[in-house]
Amino acid sequence: MQQPDIKVIISGGGTGGHIFPALAIANAIKSARPQAEILFVGAKGRMEMEKVPAAGYKIEGLWISGIKRELTIDNLSFPFKVLSSISKAMHILKEFKPNAAVGVGGYASGPLLYAASLKKIPCLIQEQNSYPGITNKILAKRVQKICVAYEGMDKYFPASKIILTGNPVRENVLMLDGKFDEAMSFFSFNPSQKTLLIVGGSQGARSINKSILAGLEKLKAAGVQLIWQTGKLFYEEAQRAVAEVGYGQARVFDFIARMDFAYAAANLVVSRAGASTVSELTLTGKPSVMVPLPTAAEDHQTKILKPW
Repeated sequence: MQQPDIKVIISGGGTGGHIFPALAIANAIKSARPQAEILFVGAKGRMEMEKVPAAGYKIEGLWISGIKRELTIDNLSFPFKVLSSISKAMHILKEFKPNAAVGVGGYASGPLLYAASLKKIPCLIQEQNSYPGITNKILAKRVQKICVAYEGMDKYFPASKIILTGNPVRENVLMLDGKFDEAMSFFSFNPSQKTLLIVGGSQGARSINKSILAGLEKLKAAGVQLIWQTGKLFYEEAQRAVAEVGYGQARVFDFIARMDFAYAAANLVVSRAGASTVSELTLTGKPSVMVPLPTAAEDHQTKILKPW
């Protein structure tokens, strides 16, 4: 077995908006350096602990979560979680001995990148949004480079560290040509009918889900084929509703693994305006109705749509 020529640790997650750019980075590294060894570090109980192994990469979990606005037991335990996570991150770094550490935002990237900076390991963070998350804001002073997707990020980060790269996206989304027939077969759809794709983000969007629920009869009557990613919390309710109205041309998923097929099939996309989704839709060129998350920090989902 050949020894790795470079070892990289990638940390972060919580949502698809962090996880899929992280996987895209890992895949790009492996494409450029096939002998590279990559280890992910995520937060226990979060989506990355499932999605990263499914993509073929190893992952370690930290006992870490965010701070809630209200007073909770989780908030009281937060300092202990941070100390525990930094301690475990130190152990992981000692065992894995990475040449570089990459943070993509999310709970786990804070303790891991902080520990890596203490050990003088070269560190980089990747910020997907036009308004940075609190973890990346804190880490900005400790890392060597900051990769961003939008101009004007020197309002939040040291200008000397910024590299305008755009967002890493899933490789299969870049290659939709020739996939229409395969997508129709995958969803058991009629190629002559129009298809609507609903994506509320990796965890679903309640307001979008409720709106689609209210319009199921009209969509069915219009002969629209429906691909609906609901998120786990709304999945069973959506399934029941589709069955009750006899909507045979609706496909309900808590999470769509083959987004390339979903994009290839879609004539129109209705979606949250998460940064990774906006980047993917820009590349696919699909007509889209974007529904920004109104509670997003600084209303950044609305702001990133302005160039459109």
